[in-house]
Amino acid sequence: MEKKKEKVILAYSGGLDTSVILKWLTDKGYDVIAYIADVGQDDHFGEVRQKALQIGASDVYIEDLKEEFVTDFIFPAIQASAIYENRYLLGTALARPLIAKRQIELAGELDAAYVSHGATGKGNDQVRFELTYYALNPSIKVLAPWKDPAFLSQFKGRTDMLHYAKEKNIPVKASLKKPYSEDDNLLHISHEAGILEDPAYSPGKEILSRIKSPIDAPDKVTKISISFKDGIPVRVEHPEKNTTITGALPIFQYLNELGCENGIGLLDMVENRFVGIKSRGVYETPGASVLFIAHMDIEGIAMDREVLRLRNMLSPKFAELVYNGFWYSPEMDFLRAALNKSQELIDGTVYVSLYKGNVMIDGRESPSSLYDKELSSMDIEGGFDQQDSEGFIKINAIRLMAHHAIISKKNSTSGHEAIIKE
Repeated sequence: MEKKKEKVILAYSGGLDTSVILKWLTDKGYDVIAYIADVGQDDHFGEVRQKALQIGASDVYIEDLKEEFVTDFIFPAIQASAIYENRYLLGTALARPLIAKRQIELAGELDAAYVSHGATGKGNDQVRFELTYYALNPSIKVLAPWKDPAFLSQFKGRTDMLHYAKEKNIPVKASLKKPYSEDDNLLHISHEAGILEDPAYSPGKEILSRIKSPIDAPDKVTKISISFKDGIPVRVEHPEKNTTITGALPIFQYLNELGCENGIGLLDMVENRFVGIKSRGVYETPGASVLFIAHMDIEGIAMDREVLRLRNMLSPKFAELVYNGFWYSPEMDFLRAALNKSQELIDGTVYVSLYKGNVMIDGRESPSSLYDKELSSMDIEGGFDQQDSEGFIKINAIRLMAHHAIISKKNSTSGHEAIIKE
């Protein structure tokens, strides 16, 4: 009696790596089910399905995760003002736990003991995938070919993979136009590796596949308003187009459209990977860049000063946890509870101008506004007795005067001892 093949759910993209891995796993005797997560990438899913079946997948599952990606991952990151190393809006990092979560769910539904991915042993994605796997199903078995000695001995690099693809009749779209790697989803598209591994290399605007170069963006301002409820965008209005957009996914898609047209969200940086390697990446993140700035602005008028200070202390940690793959962790649960609390009164509308790569704030209004014109105005008397500031300043100066007195005494004593020695 023929032994039943073990099922493997492979996170499949249709690219060279995962296509080779799919064939390699089937050659090893596994029943490979290709899992394709639609997180907004520009793919022809029908073609990818046919390619997976042609290579040897026993079945293909295409999962539309776009709405969940926006509501459960992108918007919480905007609420948290999460930005890695003060620059990166976490486009790839936020998608991975969602993709891996659904992969684990699918493994349970199909009674598969194994999951697999195509991430290399040098990058961040292997960590993000596998930490999510183990967090959500501690008994799952992970096949990670790029850490498998047999796979590594067979494939030293891209040339070996291309030879294998030719030998096994795996269709490959070879291209000299893009000698670098890309990751595409609703939140961003990233460009890295290949020619970009030289940090001094300037790729020029030909690398851009989503946004217009700010230089080529229209010489005209686009004015919109973004309304928030509990720190979440709920409406975008574009008066010139007589357009109102509601719904999480439509809002984000529309902001992406406007951001692309106006050349917003371009970033070229060298970042620190979790595994300890520095990596250069070029990112296009249009819609999220607009939202990030607008959300920070509405917080300015609606969030208490001390809450804002604490939230800003938590934001870098939130971003670090996302980047390093700890979305499903007790520390993230703790942070998200605190950050959700901070957003309870972040309501209102921000008026924004988009122009040649810039996001400019024109104004804001909020039913939760903590701004009091009478208190802050230099022209209106009332609400705040300016003479109270004298006592306020003196109280805050007590420790400064005490510190200065100690320093003066110490310096004086040191000078006296030096004279005696002479």
